[in-house]
Amino acid sequence: MSYTANSKQRRYGIQRRDFMRYMATVSAIPTLALRAQAEVTEKPHFDGNPFTLGVASGDPLPDGVVIWTRLAVNPLEQGGMQHKSVRTRWEVATNESFSHVVRHGDAVATPDLGHSVHVEVDGLKPYHWYFYRFHAGNETSPVGRTRTAPAADAMPDRVRFAFTSCQHYETGYFNGYPHMQREDLDLVVHLGDYIYEYAGADKRPRKHIGGEIETLDDYRTRYSQYRLDQTLQETHRLFPWIVTWDDHEFDNNYANLVSEQDGVSPEAFLARRAAAYQAYYEFMPLRRSSFPQGPNMKLYRGCQYGRLANFHVLDTRQYRTDQPNGDHQKPMTGKVFDQNATMLGSQQENWLMQRLQESPSTWNVLAQQVMMAPLNRGEGDDRRYSMDQWPGYEVSRRRLLNFFHEKSISNPVVLTGDIHVNWVNDLQLDFQDPNSPLVGTELVGTAMTSGGNGGNVIPEYERAAAQNDFVRWYNSNRGYVSCEITPQSWTSHFRTTPFVDKPGSPIETKASFVIENGKPGAVQV
Repeated sequence: MSYTANSKQRRYGIQRRDFMRYMATVSAIPTLALRAQAEVTEKPHFDGNPFTLGVASGDPLPDGVVIWTRLAVNPLEQGGMQHKSVRTRWEVATNESFSHVVRHGDAVATPDLGHSVHVEVDGLKPYHWYFYRFHAGNETSPVGRTRTAPAADAMPDRVRFAFTSCQHYETGYFNGYPHMQREDLDLVVHLGDYIYEYAGADKRPRKHIGGEIETLDDYRTRYSQYRLDQTLQETHRLFPWIVTWDDHEFDNNYANLVSEQDGVSPEAFLARRAAAYQAYYEFMPLRRSSFPQGPNMKLYRGCQYGRLANFHVLDTRQYRTDQPNGDHQKPMTGKVFDQNATMLGSQQENWLMQRLQESPSTWNVLAQQVMMAPLNRGEGDDRRYSMDQWPGYEVSRRRLLNFFHEKSISNPVVLTGDIHVNWVNDLQLDFQDPNSPLVGTELVGTAMTSGGNGGNVIPEYERAAAQNDFVRWYNSNRGYVSCEITPQSWTSHFRTTPFVDKPGSPIETKASFVIENGKPGAVQV
């Protein structure tokens, strides 16, 4: 973790040596928590169903996948488990009846990790469907379904996936997920804001969710509340997921070591971040390589689908410098052009560029959080851009787009969440020049629920869509995006739910766009 001076921290007079000393102290805490418990219960007895939070899988490889569960007889009361480790058994089979088990083993669910279980299964066949389940005592989990990735040198006929983000529990029901479950998908990609760290106006009943959360117990309860939603839990059960976070998994609009809120001490900020990161790991089907070390957690990683698609999963929160010019909508001036400002941090940016340059795949997919295209939202000559998005980090943004162009990266497609609105954007080498080459395509997914029903006319976005030539389409409904990739083309269907303030919404396809291999830019069909 690098330290970046910024106006907020200077205002508090924090010295770098003191700040880094504290980081070193808190970084050791989760390492101690990983130590095995002396007592492991081999044959536990539960007062209720310990598999209330279901099962999940993720981060598929050609020979394996992560399978996940969490033991919790009373999820909203800190799990309702005794403070003992529990022996669990797991099985992976080629059929749902488990008459042909191909892998099995034991894992220990420890209280230090909230009795969560992450098993990295290997020895499986590439691009095959499998079924999995867990046992604890006399109890058995629901049966999950998952699929491995294609072999590294394989060229599948197609890969299908859906992506979404921003699922604020209080602002609506997750009505897109039941429709997503009916699609023939290889995987689901979630681009962040899986939970919200604050409670909003209720559109549905809630229990024990509280207001702003700060402690590990708070975050665990919040994740449990969300995962008890059966539509979300069932979508995890049916497909492997690739996940990354945005800001609300921790603190709105935070940037590296900087809180959005004034007056937050570095000790409180880092302690809260450590709690948020640990809870995220506990609830997601992630590999040991993503295990948090105190307030640090390496979430950026790759997931290759043969020679067809290569997913580059990014983290645009943990390593960025502070938002310039005071955040929010501002002109693109001053610190926007700071040569030392960064969205990804140098290590992640170098990793990404190396992966892109070495990628053998036809389609290179950047699964990330905030809009890359510089959307001018001002009026007339008063041009204004979001300082929280890539335009606030103009040097970083231009460097990446130049890299796409100079290295002839094969078909870069940027997947974006965060903004609660669908956008389809051409990515130009120079957005100030209408004749500048197109170097990629950006597909912005709307929220699953955040912002309420949607579907309304938003004057700011109407104006932005009209005055930014790179915009191909926008829409303010809620929902998700369903994508089909083949060697020849990429087709995206923008699925929307007319309402989220009550359950049972139908699904609509508001628009479909095609990107042809070798021709950046999406065309509506």
